[in-house]
Amino acid sequence: MSTETLSIDPKVTDNSQIYSVLSGSVGPRPIAFASTLDAKGSPNLAPYSFFNVFSSNPPVVVFSPVRRGRDNTTKHTLDNILETKEVVINIVNYAMVQQMSLASTEYDAGVDEFIKAGFTKETSELVKPFRVKESPVQLECKVKDVVALGTEGGAGNLVICEIVKIHIQKAVLTEVNTLDEHKLDLVARMGGNWYTRAIDGMFEVPKPLRNLGVGVDALPEAIRMSTILTGNDLGRLGNVELMPDADAVAKYLDENSSLQNLVTNGDTVALHKEIQKLIQQDNTGDAWKLILA
Repeated sequence: MSTETLSIDPKVTDNSQIYSVLSGSVGPRPIAFASTLDAKGSPNLAPYSFFNVFSSNPPVVVFSPVRRGRDNTTKHTLDNILETKEVVINIVNYAMVQQMSLASTEYDAGVDEFIKAGFTKETSELVKPFRVKESPVQLECKVKDVVALGTEGGAGNLVICEIVKIHIQKAVLTEVNTLDEHKLDLVARMGGNWYTRAIDGMFEVPKPLRNLGVGVDALPEAIRMSTILTGNDLGRLGNVELMPDADAVAKYLDENSSLQNLVTNGDTVALHKEIQKLIQQDNTGDAWKLILA
């Protein structure tokens, strides 16, 4: 391997390149899935990978919502925290990573990412923001301080959070109530679209930042409540920008006559398994056609 190096001076380098280098080389990074409320009580849910634990006595975690590089605006999470001084940090595992990614979409203020990403609100005990019921570990926090690291695009804002209540799903505990890392099945961020699974390795999740996904709430109730389709399946379906129209659905059935019987014979299990098969083949467009048929 060559020992030649590329040297970069941050003072004379575009911030997008600096961000790419740092997010790609400093990792894997744990994910703070932050739940907040605005001053009017509207929920917001968004993931941040500039995050870690910094103290256990008192228990303190810190995460950093970065100012957007393209227009120097701030994230709704930061705006809400400055207003309310409360946040719930939900830990992310593999079973929820696709839905978590969908929640990173830059929906307008007031849009409820719990609904868009198909997560369940759980009432907190000591703070007002909701917990994510699907998260294996949920940390209710009071914000001790917010430290702005700069005023330009790309500047971080250190949100210093004191944990006032911890909630852990019993399913991820051992017989003596310690965390079982295998059952936790945590994921972490790397550079670009890459994540890593703690017990398995790297995998790719396209992040929905440019286009707005239709959301899990756009799916029929029978699909959302399916016992076959997983949260990851729903997250991938919710991450399409447009649903196929009636003509596309009709053409798809005409070209796939075997699926016509599947749609009409009332075998929901078989239908949902076929939809799941299409999703696993990265063919969410045809999966949507089968759903709408």
